Amino acid sequence: MTRVKGGTVARARRKKVLKEAKGYFGSKHRLYKTAHEQLMHSGQYAFRDRRQNKRNFRKLWITRINAACRENEISYSRFIEGLNKAGIEINRKMLSEIAINDSASFTEMVKIAKDALNGKKYEPKAAETKAEKKSEEKVEVKEKKTTEKKETVKKAPATKTTTKTSAAKKTTKKEEK
Repeated sequence: MTRVKGGTVARARRKKVLKEAKGYFGSKHRLYKTAHEQLMHSGQYAFRDRRQNKRNFRKLWITRINAACRENEISYSRFIEGLNKAGIEINRKMLSEIAINDSASFTEMVKIAKDALNGKKYEPKAAETKAEKKSEEKVEVKEKKTTEKKETVKKAPATKTTTKTSAAKKTTKKEEK
């Protein structure tokens, strides 16, 4: 059997591993064996931590909401229970953003939650969303354009309609002379 030299393939594979291991400490970015080992562990950590990241953010949001709730004299669990009873469906990420950036509206939400816990029913006001506003603006713009077109059509003087054939062009030139 003939000898097969796999040097280029092996070298390319090792170069790829060492390139991915750039920035690692010590021999983990210099030596192939340790670099490959570290890359295997790094992949496992990355896979695990992509899931843990979601948990960590949820914890952070809950902590922020709880702090804002305590300022408004209600516990986090009672606040969430009140929102559920009021029928308000909003995720914790948005609640934490509201708590940080808009404390006045968060205070209103706390009042709604407290009222719901006391048995009052919450009836939301008819609020327009951005999409509804944009669609209304588009309708208004279209209405304006159609009325403008109608006005310009009425103002235009009556002229002869000519077709774009060569014979029609010749006749119009003769008429002009």
